[in-house]
Amino acid sequence: MSSPTSTLVMTGASRGLGRVAAEQLLRERPDRHLVVTARGRKGRSLARELARATGNPNVSVVPCDLTALDEVRTAVSEIRRRLDTGELPPLRGFLGNAGLQMATRTRASADGFEVTFAVNVLANYLFLRLLFDGFAGSSRIIVVGSAVHFGDRRHNLGMVPAPRWDDVRTLATPGTGPGAASVAEGRRAYSTSKLGVVYLVHAFARRLPPGVDVYTYNPGFVPGTGLARDAGPITRALWRTLMQGLRAAPFAMGPDAAGRLLADAMAGPRPGESGSYIDRGTVIRSSAESYDPAREEALWATAAELCGLPAEQAAAR
Repeated sequence: MSSPTSTLVMTGASRGLGRVAAEQLLRERPDRHLVVTARGRKGRSLARELARATGNPNVSVVPCDLTALDEVRTAVSEIRRRLDTGELPPLRGFLGNAGLQMATRTRASADGFEVTFAVNVLANYLFLRLLFDGFAGSSRIIVVGSAVHFGDRRHNLGMVPAPRWDDVRTLATPGTGPGAASVAEGRRAYSTSKLGVVYLVHAFARRLPPGVDVYTYNPGFVPGTGLARDAGPITRALWRTLMQGLRAAPFAMGPDAAGRLLADAMAGPRPGESGSYIDRGTVIRSSAESYDPAREEALWATAAELCGLPAEQAAAR
């Protein structure tokens, strides 16, 4: 097998549609080296498993727990070291697939932030800010979002409350009291964080240099992704039963099909203009609420403060 000519960094490759996408990328793009992030013992074996499953040895792992921003910094530092020393070929892609949905809005990350917002929004922001000037020439960035950001029954049959945007510091603060401890508020935190992903993508699209494209990708409703794994045993059992019943819904898709489409969006022809929202392989408009430059810029500036970064890289286009 020939040496790879570019590097793709990916989060969330260990299970579900992310695992399928990682394997497809390794099979179909032997010209790329895939760097996956993973935490704990799983990380030590993930690269070996992916190489064995695909017959492509061009995969490596960087340890990272996305609930801790210091671990994101350490991971990016290691990736950039490998790029700078030539251990890795030039960076031309980032696929932010990792996501989290909690049973409440009360859990705090290692940094004290509401953990859903910390992983789904702040970790992606910090990863991309620290990699910002590391992309070489033509590159593609995809951050996985969700149709739940629409907040209507058409996109989730009312299973997930509509997003409720607020001051960014408030969104990043764990909730207290019985209301915040409810499953409904945990799901609302998830839908709100996915609205935040679209805002982030729009803000990055205005700042990234020409040739570096960024997209939000909606894989559809994918049963079996483990998003409810934080819930109690009764809720998990009910969720599994409900998920099985919804497999035939028009917005549902199995992990294999969803993973293949995600890989195609990452490695196939240019999907559309940078900043676009890709719904299962097709560029469409995201929700009306998701087009709000004032919110996007407030999110950018506050995320920079929360991550300890300067609010630089003013809009260039």
